[in-house]
This record gives sequence, structure tokens and C-alpha cells, in this order.
Amino acid sequence: MSPFTLPDFYQPYPARLNPNLEGARTHTKAWAREMGMVEGSGIWDERDLDDHDYALLCAYTHPEASAAALDLVTDWYVWVFFFDDHFLDVFKRTQDMRGAEAYLERLRLFMPLHGAVVDEPTNPVEKGLKELWERTVPAMSADWRERFVHSTRNLLDESLWELANINAGRVSNPIEYIEMRRKVGGAPWSANLVEFAAGAEIPARVAHSRPLRVLKDTFADGVHLRNDLFSYERETQQEGELANCVLVLERFLGYAPQEAADAVNSILTSRLQQFEHTVVTELEPLFAEHALDPVERLRVLKYAQGLQDWQAGGHEWHLRSSRYMNADVRPTGQFTLGGPMGIGTSAARLGLSVRARQHDVRPARTTGPLPVPELYMPYVSRQNGHLESARRGVIEWSRAMGFFDAVPRPGPSPSVWTERKLAGYDFAVCAGALNPDGTAAELELGTQWLSWGTYGDDWFPQVYGPTGDLTGARAMVARLKSLMPLDLVSASVPVSPLERGLADLWPRTAGPMGAAHREEFRAAVDVMLDSWVWELQNQHERRIPDPVDYIEMRRRTFGSDLTMSLARFRQGRQVPPDVYGTRPIQNLEAAASDYACFVNDLFSYQKEIEFESELHNMVLVVENFLDISRDQAALVVRDLMTARMQQFERIVAVELPALYEHLRLPEAARAGIDTYVVQLQNWMSGIIAWHEATDRYPESALLRTEDPAPALATTIRIPTAPKGFSFQRPVATTGGSA
Repeated sequence: MSPFTLPDFYQPYPARLNPNLEGARTHTKAWAREMGMVEGSGIWDERDLDDHDYALLCAYTHPEASAAALDLVTDWYVWVFFFDDHFLDVFKRTQDMRGAEAYLERLRLFMPLHGAVVDEPTNPVEKGLKELWERTVPAMSADWRERFVHSTRNLLDESLWELANINAGRVSNPIEYIEMRRKVGGAPWSANLVEFAAGAEIPARVAHSRPLRVLKDTFADGVHLRNDLFSYERETQQEGELANCVLVLERFLGYAPQEAADAVNSILTSRLQQFEHTVVTELEPLFAEHALDPVERLRVLKYAQGLQDWQAGGHEWHLRSSRYMNADVRPTGQFTLGGPMGIGTSAARLGLSVRARQHDVRPARTTGPLPVPELYMPYVSRQNGHLESARRGVIEWSRAMGFFDAVPRPGPSPSVWTERKLAGYDFAVCAGALNPDGTAAELELGTQWLSWGTYGDDWFPQVYGPTGDLTGARAMVARLKSLMPLDLVSASVPVSPLERGLADLWPRTAGPMGAAHREEFRAAVDVMLDSWVWELQNQHERRIPDPVDYIEMRRRTFGSDLTMSLARFRQGRQVPPDVYGTRPIQNLEAAASDYACFVNDLFSYQKEIEFESELHNMVLVVENFLDISRDQAALVVRDLMTARMQQFERIVAVELPALYEHLRLPEAARAGIDTYVVQLQNWMSGIIAWHEATDRYPESALLRTEDPAPALATTIRIPTAPKGFSFQRPVATTGGSA
């Protein structure tokens, strides 16, 4: 018997079938035989290849590709599935970590960014990769090649993450799983091939923007979560696989398989709707900001349409392939041969219910204080000895910048902050715990950054929130960015407290940095500024964020990149820059960031939900998504924090020593990373210490505030889709005052 019944999927788009299917079937079988993947491989025989029918997958997922493009794309998919099965048989089942590392290292030789492949392949995987690389890259730009190599290396190298978990018998936590599944699951790699097959290469200057990143990530999550539902039986009962979201939620939430499958399907639905929302609300502003010409805009829209086609076709193939658990369902039959198609089908009831819950049009409600559950914190907070001088200094500096001056906003109090509020916030305690061994000057600067960042986070919703003036907010972000020139010579004149604060902080902080670190630090501030506009847009639409999008954007709204960039700067040149880009370090930073962010969400729940009608809070996101009570949601958030902290500890104890050995890092670099780990530990423990000390969140302080939060605009405006794109329109909802 199947372990669960497949849920009703959200399927707003019909599958379409490429008319060149039969030609691709014939071609790819001959190609796979030529590469040595069939007879004699020990992995597949001809029946396996026929049963899996990868040509059908590609004909569904690339319905408008030419015959030649479909042949090439199909060969890529035959290669990637053969690699997956070959790696499973040779390395996962034998748990041969050293052999796997050497095997994966050699594959890099067959994807040179420049020049020809010079090494001779020694197995079918290497031979196939060499042949495919040489057929594909001449048609694409250097920027695309770099992105495709990055995706392919993630797909190959992060197989070691799966293997390490199998060796340790470890099931990952939900946040870690979603992010790592994108890399090891290969859907970002598939998105790169969509650009090739659709003739829709993304313009380089927007390829790494938030809207394009979200389109790729939501596409990837949709593909992988769908696959996890169909492959659960094979992976968990036949292959001993632990990387499956159904299994992850079973373990984390204590769900039975059916409950976990339904929860995975809800996440899948939310991710697909996030894709639609991004197309509708974020592409047009992106086009305007980067002045894309009509041809470039069309390429982006064709790319988005191609990702949409892939989702629809991938689902249909899963229903038909012998590779998956699909005996209890039938193919939909909702497909046509080629040609552009509209939506054609209605959204499933699940899709409507998830979307309806996501739009919160309720008036502000009395929540009362949220009891913060006991938190797992293995590190002890320490305080900087220069605390008192930093406390005095930040008041004087904030006054000089104008943080207590009147600003254009409604309400009885014309200022965002008062000196009394800032003194009660006590940012020096936070900065001192983050950098307990820092000098007086370092503590003063860190405290001022916290003051400026929090003032900006309060200023944006209070100034732009009542009117929903997103255009004005984007213009302000552009002005703020102009105050951070990489050459430290700014032509902009600050005219507001927020601008004056940044204009003062930027040269003092960035001046001592080298060019590379200054650019990194500038990017960290940029993403925080952009995230403030993202929050405003959700507030204006009264849209509770998708859980995955929320977690990833929360790191930006919290200024995590800024905090970590400053910490890395303090390491000087001890640590090679590339080391910070490795998986263990990135996962370490993400785990620490999530822990710190969720601490804030627990302590700030009443302030944000009751007093500010805020929607950006992890407790509220979980409460809404799982349809559970506030207190239950707080426990889920606590459990996520514990899991992230335990992941942090495991990386420090297991993965960093292995990284040191693998990269043969010198002692100075190892010491630099060890010091960086301590700084992250200080950050997490210090965040708790500050929240317990600050006067920003207790109900008594909230009730004595001098000025009530202004009402936010609550009419949800759903723009029309950009021309050339077909989408399922979100539910338009309007409500009263928040």
C-alpha cells in the first residue's frame, strides 16, 4: 500500500506537449547508448531508459522548443538522472565520502568557463558532460555560462550534503532542507536550461535581482516539493534516502505521513502563488528601474512563461513516469500539442484557501503579551566594558542627525522617535553584546548603526505606510544608495535625518575597508534598504508573506548581512574571501541569522500585531500558514530556533573541521574562522540579552507611547500582469482600517 494518498495539487496551468517528442525519444536513446549509459553501465538497461521516458518529461516541460533544442535539453536530463542514479549506486549506498569528493572534483574539468575541455572522460557521466558542454555553450553568453556552471556545480557538489546526512542518519530541519534542496535537487539548473530552450536569456544586469531570484527559487521549490511527494515511497523505502520534505515534516512536526504530505502540498501551493505574485507585482518596477528595452522585457517574460510551462509539464510527467508513486492517480489529460495556451483551468480549492488566508484584512486586534517560551541558548552573553559611553554617545549622535525632529507623517506626534524612546531602546546593550571585546570607537560605531537601522525600519512604515506610497519609498531608497559611493565621494546632499545618518556612517565605516570588502558591505546595506520596500508593499496589500519568502527576506530586513559583513571585516585578511562562500559557512550564517530574527519576532509580537497592525512576524506567519493558535505557533518557532541552533553547533563541531582539512587552510585562516564563529555566537546570545533588557517591547512601554501608530492603507491593489504573461489572478480583497 502507498504510504499516503497524493493530495489535490494546485494546477492553474495546463500541460502542453511538444510535437517533436518522438524525434527526441529516438535521438536521446541513441545518445545515451553512445555515452555508455545503457548496456554495460550497471545502472540502466534499455528498459529503464524507456520506462523513465525523459523525452516525455522534456516535451512536457519545454512545449515550444525547436526539435534541435528539445534533443539537446533531453540529453541534459538523461545525463543528470543518470548521474543521480550512478552517484546513489556507487557512493551513497557504499557511503564512500572520499571517493565521492574525488569523483565530483573531476567533473569540474568538463565545464571550463573559458577554452576547450582538455581532459579525457573516464566514465559515462564525464563523457556525457563533456559532450553536452561542447554542444551547449557556443549559443550562450559568458554570463549565462557562469550561472549555469554555478548551478551545475551545486547540483553535483551538494550531493555530498545528502551523503553526509545519510552517513550520520540525520534528517535536516525544514529551513535547511528547503534551501539545500534547491542546490542538490537541480531545479535552478533546469531554470538555466529554460533560458536556452526558450531563447530567452535573462539580461545580465537583472539576473541577480530579487524578482528574478524569487522566480527561480519559487520554481525550484515547486519542482522539488512536487517531486518529494511523488518519490517519497521509492526514496524512503527503497533507497534509504533522508532528503525528502515529507519525511522532514514528519520528524519536525510529529506528523503522520498523510499529514506531512498535505503540509508539503500547502507549501508547494504557497510557493507557486508567490511565483505568480512576483510576476504581477515586481517585474514592472524592475523593468523601469533598470530601463530594460522591449526586447529584454520580452525575454524576461518568455523566461517566466517557460518556468510556468515546466511546472505544468513536470506534474504531468510525474503522473506518467514509472519512476514514481502514482498508481492511485491518473494523468490529467489536460494537454495539447504545442502552441501558446492561456490558463484554461480554475485554481484548486486548496489554492484559493491558501491565498485567501494569506490576505489579512482583519482590523487590529488585542493580542496581549506573548509568553516567550524557554529558548535553547548554549552560549553565554558578555558585555562590552565601554557600554556607558556608547549609551551617552548614541543619544547625542541621534540628536545631531535629527532623529527626534518632526517628519511628514500623520498623527498627534510629528516625530518618529523621542529621546525617551531611544534611551529605553538601549541599543548600546545590543552592540556591546555583539562585540564584547571591541574598542570604544567600535562600540560607538556599532551602536550608531543599530540606531540608524532601527530608525529607518520605523521611519519607512510611518512615513509611507499611511499612503501606500511605494514610488516615494523606492525614490528614497535610491537616494540613500547614492549616499554610499564606493569611491567615498558623494555628489548627493542629505536632506532628511535618515539620509544624514547614513551619510555620516558610510565614510566612517567604509573608509578603512579595502575595495572588495567595501563593495560587499555596500551590497549588504542595499539589500536591507530594498527589503523595507518589500515590507511596505506587503503591508499595503495586507498580505501575510509566504513562509519561505518571509524567512529569507527576514534576514535582510533584520540587517543580518550588514552585521555579518562588519564581523568579517574585523577578521582582516586572515580568511580567504572564497571560504565565506562555502556551504558550511553560508549555512552557519543562515542558521545564526534565523535564530536572531526569530528571537525578535517572539519578543515583538504584541508590538507589531496589536499596536502596529504589522504582518511581518514569524509567529504570525506560522499561525496563519498552519492555521493554529498564537501560542502553538510560538512553540513551532521555538522549535525551529532550537533546530537551527543545533545545526549551528553541528556545523562547528563536524563540518568546519572537515572544511579546514578539505581546503588545507593555514592556521591563521582557521583561527580567523574560529573567531568569526565566536562573533556569531555572541550575536545570538547577545540578541536575547538585549531583548530581555530593552524597553522597546514590553506592554507597559507600548501603552505609554506618545504617539499611536498611524492607520495603514488596506485596499489591496492587484495590478494587471505584464503583457505577454499568462497568470492566475490572485483573489482581490478589500477591508477596513487596520
